Amino acid sequence: MIENRLRNLAFRWSNWLLYSPVLLLVTAAVLAYFSTEYTGKHLSINTDTAELIAPDAAFQQNRRKFEKAFGQDIHTLLVVIDSSSPELTKAAAQRLGRELRADTEHFTKVYRPDENAFFHRNGLLYLDTDKLQDFSVTLAQAQPFIGRISQDPSLNGFFSIFEDALNAESKTEEVPIDLTSLIDKVSQSLHKTLNGETDLLSWQKLIAENNISEEQSDKAFIFVTPKFDFSRILPVEPAINAIRNAVNKIQDPNLPQVKIWITGEVGLEHDEMAGMSEGTFTASIFSLILVCGILLIAYRSWLLMLATLLTLSLGMIFCGLFASVAVKELNLISVAFAVSNIGLGVEYAIHFCLRYRDNLDLHGKDKGKAIRSAILDTSPSLILCAGTTSIGLFAFIPTDYQGISELGLLAGTSLFICLFVTLTVLPVLLKIIPTPPIHQLQQGQHPGASKISLLLASVTLHYAKPITLATVLATLVALFFVFQIKTDFNPLNLRDPHTESVIAFKELMKTRDTSPMTLTVLAKNANEAQAMRKKLGGLKTVDKTVSLFDFVPEDQDSKLMIIDDMMLTLGPQSQSFPQLKTGSDPKPSIIRMIAAIDANLPKKTNPTEIQSLRAFKQQLQDVLTELDARFPPDRGVFVEKIQTSLLGTLPTVMNQLLTGFQAQEITPSGIPDEIKDRWLSRDGLYRIQIFPKQDLNDLANLQAFISEVQAVAPDTTDLPIMYWESMKAVIGAFQEAIIIALVSIALLLLFIRRSIVDTLLVMTPLVLAGLFTMATTVFTGTPINFANIIALPLLMGLGVDNGIHMVEKLHHSLSEDQNIYQSSTARGMFYGALTTISSFAGLAFSPHQGIASMGLVITIGIFWIMTSTFIVLPAISKLVLKPRA
Repeated sequence: MIENRLRNLAFRWSNWLLYSPVLLLVTAAVLAYFSTEYTGKHLSINTDTAELIAPDAAFQQNRRKFEKAFGQDIHTLLVVIDSSSPELTKAAAQRLGRELRADTEHFTKVYRPDENAFFHRNGLLYLDTDKLQDFSVTLAQAQPFIGRISQDPSLNGFFSIFEDALNAESKTEEVPIDLTSLIDKVSQSLHKTLNGETDLLSWQKLIAENNISEEQSDKAFIFVTPKFDFSRILPVEPAINAIRNAVNKIQDPNLPQVKIWITGEVGLEHDEMAGMSEGTFTASIFSLILVCGILLIAYRSWLLMLATLLTLSLGMIFCGLFASVAVKELNLISVAFAVSNIGLGVEYAIHFCLRYRDNLDLHGKDKGKAIRSAILDTSPSLILCAGTTSIGLFAFIPTDYQGISELGLLAGTSLFICLFVTLTVLPVLLKIIPTPPIHQLQQGQHPGASKISLLLASVTLHYAKPITLATVLATLVALFFVFQIKTDFNPLNLRDPHTESVIAFKELMKTRDTSPMTLTVLAKNANEAQAMRKKLGGLKTVDKTVSLFDFVPEDQDSKLMIIDDMMLTLGPQSQSFPQLKTGSDPKPSIIRMIAAIDANLPKKTNPTEIQSLRAFKQQLQDVLTELDARFPPDRGVFVEKIQTSLLGTLPTVMNQLLTGFQAQEITPSGIPDEIKDRWLSRDGLYRIQIFPKQDLNDLANLQAFISEVQAVAPDTTDLPIMYWESMKAVIGAFQEAIIIALVSIALLLLFIRRSIVDTLLVMTPLVLAGLFTMATTVFTGTPINFANIIALPLLMGLGVDNGIHMVEKLHHSLSEDQNIYQSSTARGMFYGALTTISSFAGLAFSPHQGIASMGLVITIGIFWIMTSTFIVLPAISKLVLKPRA
């Protein structure tokens, strides 16, 4: 029988180990040193997740084809500039772009989409004809105001226009918008300035009103290609720090604060790695302290605790050596093999140490005999556990999910490495260290006796039928909820929602024109691209398409005529707008303005107008008070500050508008190469970008959008495709692997134990725990994602291990006189589960949503494994097994 052969092998092994323990320990230490050196030089971590899933699949080939043809924005940081006004945003973007371009130490390329002179000159041609006509009317209405303010571009000129408009008998056209609305905006700006705040009135918004789309006008974007330093854990940290330093440099204390957000592909990965490192380190310290406490309670000896930790550390070192040889590069999935090693490796050591401790309590201080007995008693079942669990993990190797395939290889092989270290180094350590205190037992007392063990034995053996029936009912309920499990394979939802990059990314997703969740189709020639964009534009789920052809505006003759009319309307002011005057005293014009308000207030009947004028008068009076209280040069600085807040953006806006009057007819050949290269590759491929109508955070909307577009263009690519196809690939890979694992484990158990009943009983905790864990995620609202799905291999290993241990013990202990819960096997499973939970429960509080969900699922899974192993399995075994003699 296999178990007898293993016991004979274990007997010879124990004699060899204890023959020269010091030499073996020295050998292990030397090997550990060289292993650490080799691993440190040859093992690296690759945080690129693009190639983890089905690297040879069609959707991955389409992605690589797209990135090869249009790689300008691949591996870039996206800097989002935001402020209270579009003028301030543009100015800040211009200064920041200049600073970043000068920093060649950290950046290789800096691109600002809105700084192209082509768009500055021809921007008006890209408006719809109706929009442009409406804007022409608005500009004609503002012409008197523009004419007068250009003659006296100061506070005096500004307030004199207000005064004349207020005194006019009929509605005047000397203000560009409704007078009451303008007064309110000016009052708000004055109030902020008087109270020490900085403000900048946006004349772009005032003049354009709603005639030009102002979506995202307060935002500007800079695409930055950083230099990567892969010798660091955070390769772009120096570049990101350089951006922050540049941001601090461009901030003007005399103007409103400009907000800068760093996001994009590289920014998201940086924040994720930083959050994972910080959160995992904190959780690891917490978990280590907790694990040490549990081991102390289990062993009642700090020496055994240290021996266990040292054994686990050596196992991890040699597992790292294997990883550096087998795969050389860990990814964000396969790095979890360390998680599996900690959970299963410490369990092996606990089983051995508890058995050794029981032998000492039962047989006295003969350490050699206690160690040999522990090796003989534990090694057969531990080897069997490692064999069956490794088969379950090796079943992940053939899958098309590279991350989980490598995880299966590393975790499965590492089980044998950890077991070998446990059965080699740990016995030698126990031989050398002092013998732990021996507890004197009363006649017939078992070392593991306790009230809880007696209670569990009584409940499971006396109420076997009710427990089995309740389990059957719970299984049926769980099966119902399993079909309601939600999946979320959007990588954005795994990240810490409070990080800068995630906040900015989600903010961009709120607006269709800036959302990165778009699809891309590549066409081989112009005719194909024209036909494709026409088909795509007619789809129900598509909002619009953008391609190179959209940069040649329609109806250009009519638009150019409208622009000519606007030039004629402005007259002399269409050439240039003067800069603001400085040094003038606004006090006389303010006094006249207050007098005009007092004269006109009695004539007003509209409550809104009355309230606006009173508030305006109060702000003007406060300005006079400040002017009277200040002395030169402070008085001049105060006047300059008010003039900047009210009129500072006007010259810039007007000169940008006048530049737009220089528009000329655009032909395909006239589009600058910098723009054309982003839509027409050197190989002649045309890019068509497709924008969705619905919010793609909804999985149903995502599926509908992708399905409808793929029906027209099967080779569609971009972020939504990557998310969707990755989700399908991961689910398929795990379904395939779990089926292979379950069948393989069952066949191996059947071959070894030669009993269908035993095989089914061993599989019971695994199947039930998996079922109950999945059902519980429905109640906790935890969707299955890229991170927590990694918990399945670990839970599978623990479930099989516990089933093997418990079934073997139950064959000899199915009577009230033999309490299975007092055995070192049961206590080993219990404390092993506690240490594993302690290792991962802390992760549930990580700010990284993926890590938190993994910690939660592992904790839930271990709870159900222990419930199935300690309560359900003994109850079922009571009904189907016969005690062995």
